[in-house]
Amino acid sequence: MLVLSRKEGDQVLIGENIIIKVISIEKDCVKLGIDAPKNVKVLRYELLQEVKNENVEALQGKERLSKIKDLKEILSDEQG
Repeated sequence: MLVLSRKEGDQVLIGENIIIKVISIEKDCVKLGIDAPKNVKVLRYELLQEVKNENVEALQGKERLSKIKDLKEILSDEQG
């Protein structure tokens, strides 16, 4: 990982066509501007992680529901 110190207005070039610019620095918040081609996805990492976690939770919920249905069928068969 490359760690840089930048001042307001400074820029970083990634590859040949992605520019990261420090727009402002206020207290504990740094505002960045990202200039990238339209075919390059620019995502907030924490939002991507949140969506992944929600997908995992949803999948686990489906697995639990399936197990409950299986248990219900087993109990119905034993009673009948």
